Amino acid sequence: MSSNRPEQPTEQQENLTMSMRGLGTRTVLYQQSVAASLGLYNNDFLSVDILHEKGPVTAGELSKLTGLTTGSVTALIDRLERNGFVRRQHDPLDRRKVIIVPLYENKEDVSNTYLLLHTAMVKLASSYTDEELELITNFLGKASSVLEEQIHHLNSK
Repeated sequence: MSSNRPEQPTEQQENLTMSMRGLGTRTVLYQQSVAASLGLYNNDFLSVDILHEKGPVTAGELSKLTGLTTGSVTALIDRLERNGFVRRQHDPLDRRKVIIVPLYENKEDVSNTYLLLHTAMVKLASSYTDEELELITNFLGKASSVLEEQIHHLNSK
């Protein structure tokens, strides 16, 4: 007899899921601490990180990526531009559009803030083999995709 109920997770699967939740919580807390140390609002700094990851995007795309309204994104971009985290640039293919270009790497205070974390993570990574790192990186990429799907699902309700 078949059931529509999902299989019960194994203990290892459950432990991994709980570890991922814990990592997510600590990541959010770390990001909040970084934002505060740079004198930014958390949403502003999250947007800077999204731009760093995705590269130049339009304000509309940034609105979709952050879940913020277009009006909120305009104010956010104004604040980030004033503080030197982004610049506006006309889209070379459509002069009516404005592209938001991250200037993240040019910010020495951001680089300095992340240097300790980067060094500690490289040290941690050095304790794994290349094969293990490939597996971990693959898992994290897939976990990020799952999270993006869940964000989309929650935002489409």
